[in-house]
Amino acid sequence: MELTKEQIQELKQKHGKVFKLSCDGKICYLKTPSRKTLGYASVAGKDDPLKFNEVILRDCWLGGDEEIRKDDELFISVGSQLANIIQTKEAELEEL
Repeated sequence: MELTKEQIQELKQKHGKVFKLSCDGKICYLKTPSRKTLGYASVAGKDDPLKFNEVILRDCWLGGDEEIRKDDELFISVGSQLANIIQTKEAELEEL
């Protein structure tokens, strides 16, 4: 399910950064996770590492081919890229 440039622009205006993940001809679109989502995913992932990816994928999902969420092979394949949507800035610590 490929989105048009106009649809992507609408998503960017509403959610900020938008990411396109593709695997085996299937596509999904994700937004950057919020602090709340990251916190929940981190707690859920302590006992089951795949739960982290499930939470991120569910809460950041903007649209796409549902097979990515339902098919285990696709889910595991895109899971390896989910950490890349968590973007951080360089911070500096200075002792005074």
